[in-house]
Amino acid sequence: MLQRAHNQIGDSFFDRARALLALDVPAGLTDPSAAVVRGDLDLDPAIWERAGVAATRPAAVLVGVVDRPQPSVLLTLRTGELPSHPGQIAFPGGKIEPNDATPLAAALREAYEEIGLAAEFVDPIGYLDLYLTFSGFRILPMVARVAPHFKLALNASEVVEAFEVPLAFLMDASNHQRGSREFRGVIRQFYAMPFGEHYIWGVTAGILRNLYERLYIR
Repeated sequence: MLQRAHNQIGDSFFDRARALLALDVPAGLTDPSAAVVRGDLDLDPAIWERAGVAATRPAAVLVGVVDRPQPSVLLTLRTGELPSHPGQIAFPGGKIEPNDATPLAAALREAYEEIGLAAEFVDPIGYLDLYLTFSGFRILPMVARVAPHFKLALNASEVVEAFEVPLAFLMDASNHQRGSREFRGVIRQFYAMPFGEHYIWGVTAGILRNLYERLYIR
């Protein structure tokens, strides 16, 4: 039964994503006054004001789904020396620079700089919802099909490891845990999706939860 579920997700994912996602860039990426409903605090929106959090820096990440017989999601483990989210599991990506023509261009540039993933292996599908973070970023995630014959070259100053997690595991709501911790005097809640030795939580788990909701909850 589990194998059948894995195959069904793999067979339908890319078609489903292309039907439900688009390449339109939301106004909220650069306009803080535009309504945004996803983010580190979307499980308790009132905490944004109490915590004094303001997300103002546009960023983009690549939610790369590797097109294998059982598709997987490409993730990284960040070094402990980085100023933002050190030592955490993340998608390739980062701040959108002035010379990036689009958020997609920023995500592709960052993916190449961080792990050596060349753009020729990446087939963009569409953006998820804009995601606001405690660390001040307004992240636009790009979902993309990644051809499986890519080669990686990790930037050791940013990434300790690149690894893949089965898409079927991440899109199974029974693997979506809820946790909480204190931040700036308030208790924040977050999603977590532990997989083996990897603890996927916070921003990364929140974006994966958004992927699940956009594609599998109708």
